[in-house]
Amino acid sequence: MADYAVSATTRAPREGEVDGVDYFFQRREEFENHIANRDFLEYAEVHGNLYGTLKSEVMNRLSQGHDVLVDIDVQGAAQIREHRNEMIHDAMIDIFILPPDCEALIERLRGRGTESEEQLALRLANAREEMKHWQEYQYTIISDSKDADFATFSAIVNGERCRTSRLSEK
Repeated sequence: MADYAVSATTRAPREGEVDGVDYFFQRREEFENHIANRDFLEYAEVHGNLYGTLKSEVMNRLSQGHDVLVDIDVQGAAQIREHRNEMIHDAMIDIFILPPDCEALIERLRGRGTESEEQLALRLANAREEMKHWQEYQYTIISDSKDADFATFSAIVNGERCRTSRLSEK
């Protein structure tokens, strides 16, 4: 369906995560060098760690005609919306995935079993703040099951592929 752009982060890997597959795990100094060199399409500090999408993870794939999926927070989405690169602007579809309610969000976060209670509280507070931005997106999926969410996501992407303006560019 789409190529996934692996994000870079300064956070420590969780059990089972693989560098270059789940994230590019970097020291803060390395990440900050990428910022100084303008290597990121977007980046932000979230939950006390830096996260970002390297331009190289996106631009090469877009230039080859591939769809690229980027999993980012509201700060990153805002940066990409403001990006001046025409290829980025023309390719962008932004989708906010909204939990059905806060209880479901808490259950999902706890179900991962990867955060302490303190980290969980921080993630929950940040999620509540991010949820205030859902109306800034072109599309919003109110999350259900993984299968239902994927079907809705696929329908959005397939519909966008059929836009006359996208077809006339080819």
